[in-house]
Amino acid sequence: MSHKQAMIDRLRADMRDEHAAIVQYLQHAYALGETGEASEIEAIARDEMRHFDWLAEAIVELGGEPDMDRSTVDLSGSGPLDWMARDAQAEERAIAQYEEHIAAADNHNVARLLRRILSDERAHRDQFAGLSGELAEESVESTGPLEARAAKGVPPQDVDILQTGVRHEYSVILQYLYHNFVMGNCEIGRELEMQAINEMQHLGWLAEEVAERDGHPVIGRGALALTGSAAEMLQADIDAERAATADYTRQIGQVSDGELRELLARIRDHEIYHDEVFSDLLAAVEEASGCELATPETPADVRDAGPELTVGSLFGADAD
Repeated sequence: MSHKQAMIDRLRADMRDEHAAIVQYLQHAYALGETGEASEIEAIARDEMRHFDWLAEAIVELGGEPDMDRSTVDLSGSGPLDWMARDAQAEERAIAQYEEHIAAADNHNVARLLRRILSDERAHRDQFAGLSGELAEESVESTGPLEARAAKGVPPQDVDILQTGVRHEYSVILQYLYHNFVMGNCEIGRELEMQAINEMQHLGWLAEEVAERDGHPVIGRGALALTGSAAEMLQADIDAERAATADYTRQIGQVSDGELRELLARIRDHEIYHDEVFSDLLAAVEEASGCELATPETPADVRDAGPELTVGSLFGADAD
């Protein structure tokens, strides 16, 4: 294996770990509700999102393919103090790995990027230690493992609709980000990134609704269309938006909660907007050839997510 390929493989491992950290930290923030600690954890997750993006860009610049899988997400623990301990442990592992990868990096730009990320991870470790102290002083109660939570006192159909929305939004976030990464520095890539950010908002809204009902939002994905030409990728994104619009339109008439209906209607209207944006981009690509992909061409296909997966098992050994 060449030095460059070894470097790409290390960056892909870093990318998987950042991905897992994002999901783990967001799950803990959702479970803590509208608290100052939750806001601080969400800010840490946003840092990890930036790392994820930077690593993907570095991989593409080296001629590699970004990795949209993720490492294991640890949702065990009996409550907030245990969660903070697990988040601090995740940061300790990240620090050790980045130190190792910096020592092995023979590319100045890559080493500089990893040193920048390492600085954040050290700060995050200290932040989680501080959050643990704050929660201990507040004498927060243990609530049991997150994955054991089930929404109570609400119609099961409403919760099923929310979980379906979470799954859709997570899937398209990954798909749009990947398409952005491989489009290179062009207007289409930037537009895809903007729509992915909007889908992240949707994911947060829906996941918080599940958590507010004492449930556990299952952040798992469906099939992703990751390969093909620029036009094929955009068509796959349009297809995803149209399927989501149809689903949300049907669900609006099924939910019993008026505020939830309003939320689904708002998200549905955003999906219609995304469809229109992607359709305009596709027309431009077909007329003027659009962007050149940043990675080597691979056979066009839709990657199947396989069996139904949960946050804990998603992209783990049983996802192969």
